[in-house]
Order: sequence, then structure tokens, then C-alpha cells
Amino acid sequence: MEEKVCIVAIVERGKADKIVEEVKKVGAKGATILYGRGTGEHEAKKLFSIHIDSSKEIILIVHEKASYQPIFDAIIQAGKLEQIGTGIIFTLPVGHFIGQ
Repeated sequence: MEEKVCIVAIVERGKADKIVEEVKKVGAKGATILYGRGTGEHEAKKLFSIHIDSSKEIILIVHEKASYQPIFDAIIQAGKLEQIGTGIIFTLPVGHFIGQ
């Protein structure tokens, strides 16, 4: 069985569907989108006097380790993750995997 990684991207609410559309163009077969809430919102409001939405979308994509990089890069580009405050992305090794 080929080694796999899980790509995890945490992005602003409302952005995940567009990002997943883009990654499918470069080889992702699908994704799971979860909803979450970040912490630290109250401290940010006090410092900057602006509203920061703490709602997040979490994108999970399991892909072959040998060929995940184009998907990883497409998420960064589509989500504008190089800009501060737009989200984060990382990978995790996948130990045991069953299913498609």
C-alpha cells in the first residue's frame, strides 16, 4: 500500500468550497469539510477594535505522499494562505488507511 498524508487546511468560513474546487483540478479526488471555531477572538477585538469572525472551515484531504505537493500548493494559492490571517495548512502522516 502506498504511503499517504492528510493535508489539513484551516481557512476562513465560506472559502472551503472554492478551495476544494481548485484542488480537484490538480488531482484531489475529494475532501472533507468540517466546521470549527477559533480561539483568541476576544483578545483580538480588544487590540484592534474590529470584528474577527472566529468561525472556520477545516479541509481534510488524504492523498498519496509521493504526489501531494500540487494539491498543497493549490490550497495555498486558492486560499491566499501566504497572506497573514487567512488560514493555516499542514500535513500529517496517515498510519492505517482503509476505504476510498
